[in-house]
Amino acid sequence: MNEEKKFTLSEAHLEFAKKINGRVWALLEKPDRSSADDWEMLHASHASLYHWLQVGTGLHHQRGEWLVSRVHTVLGNDGDAIRHANRCLELTDNYNDLMEDFDFAFAYEAAARSNALAGNGEEARKFIELARSAGKAIANNEDRTIFLKDFDGGEWYGLL
Repeated sequence: MNEEKKFTLSEAHLEFAKKINGRVWALLEKPDRSSADDWEMLHASHASLYHWLQVGTGLHHQRGEWLVSRVHTVLGNDGDAIRHANRCLELTDNYNDLMEDFDFAFAYEAAARSNALAGNGEEARKFIELARSAGKAIANNEDRTIFLKDFDGGEWYGLL
């Protein structure tokens, strides 16, 4: 017998934030994404952020903005990618006491990659250096490896 689980509104927001975030990652990592997948990924990234805004902290908001920026960058939407990367940087600064060391590195990476996409080479190079420096300073070996693999992967639009 299948029992339905009942959620409070906050529990539902948290469940949706997590599940939708996971779906975005699955789509980002899908090698043969279709146009329909791209649209789903875009809408899902915004939906995940919305749910985090309802129940998360400044840390979750920052990470959600990073993810939305990454999706827009992957999809080639430079203006939106930069706008969300800038919001990610703002939140990183505003809530720096909540951030893990890798959150700083990823915030700089988002600004670097989105500016590289837009052809803002000087701005992108500034953030590339900040991201590299913050990435090398990540204390946990596993976290540092994850960041460096992500940083070294993906498209840099001719800058790296």
